[in-house]
Amino acid sequence: MTTPWGEPVLSRFPEDPRDRLRAWDASDEYLLRHLAERRTPLSGTVVVVGDRWGALVTALAAHRPTQITDSWLGQEATRANLARNGVEPGTVRLLTTQDAPPERIDVLLVRVPKSLALLEDQLLRLAPSVHADTVVAGTGMVKEIHTSTLKLFERILGPTRTSLAERKARLIFCTPDPSLVRPPNPWPYRYTLPGDVGAVSGRTVVNHAGVFCADRLDIGTRFFLRHLPAGRDGGRVVDLGCGNGVVGTAMALADPKAEVLFVDESFQAVASAQDTYRANDVSGQAEFRVGDGLTGVPAGSVDLVLNNPPFHSHQATTDATAWRMFTGARRTLRPGGELWVVGNRHLGHHVRLRRLFGNSEVVASDPKFVILRAVRR
Repeated sequence: MTTPWGEPVLSRFPEDPRDRLRAWDASDEYLLRHLAERRTPLSGTVVVVGDRWGALVTALAAHRPTQITDSWLGQEATRANLARNGVEPGTVRLLTTQDAPPERIDVLLVRVPKSLALLEDQLLRLAPSVHADTVVAGTGMVKEIHTSTLKLFERILGPTRTSLAERKARLIFCTPDPSLVRPPNPWPYRYTLPGDVGAVSGRTVVNHAGVFCADRLDIGTRFFLRHLPAGRDGGRVVDLGCGNGVVGTAMALADPKAEVLFVDESFQAVASAQDTYRANDVSGQAEFRVGDGLTGVPAGSVDLVLNNPPFHSHQATTDATAWRMFTGARRTLRPGGELWVVGNRHLGHHVRLRRLFGNSEVVASDPKFVILRAVRR
């Protein structure tokens, strides 16, 4: 990536030589170019929110920025990119969206997230640290910045305007108003499940901002909950890509002897899963882990993996994440262990499962979704 501060070499995480997606885009370049051209003072506490693969903090490392991210993969990419470019450990402070933000922020740079809810939550959390002289600038691709995005900045921080578009990217400029009366933070959000979703019917779900379908039960998960494995007696179960944890919680309620591992690469998701599990007074053993799928889980140690894999990475459509989840499941399942997958019919997960496991059968289907079962031989 070419920047006014040099040309850092960047990669996504985990690194895959077949992946042609870059670790930055035109919006990152636009923001960095703007900061240099306007000679924006990058002194005091510089905070970068939503830096997807560490491109911004790597370029600005000389200013000792703090990065705040919801993505474990993004944080690992940042660590790798900083090391790759010779940045000393500790130069950039790495925080998650669940950590307390710095008490004072002098420069706030925001890479607009896909989730408007996550943006709302983060701006409300950061607002008390922003003062009248704080430089606030956001960036994103044109398709990511909407009127609702600008209204959030304006409602929470102060008067907001946008730049002209360049290479399909746009900047956001906000002038903080310390006298602004901000609304209370509505996150995390709680709701009660309907009465037709198996073991979790009528139970409570807790969603932190940014988790998929944060204000309601999505139809794919609803379908999955109605057809989860029954009649099991204990064993180690993984809710892989757990989101708010409702699937793993359902298994724990149906089988109190089960040991359930909730895992997701989103810090917000794992916090949601933990809160959902606790809100329902579930007995049994549970573990909550933020990480890259089943990396670190011992081979042959799992009896059942439940998975609703994503097919987007930010704005890119890709099956890379699903494939890593499936291969991780095969490695960690014991002989006779099962992987259950729900997904849109058109995604063709059965082809990948047959290639990997040598088998795949349909458990249930409707016009939109299919639930597949593959057995580790």
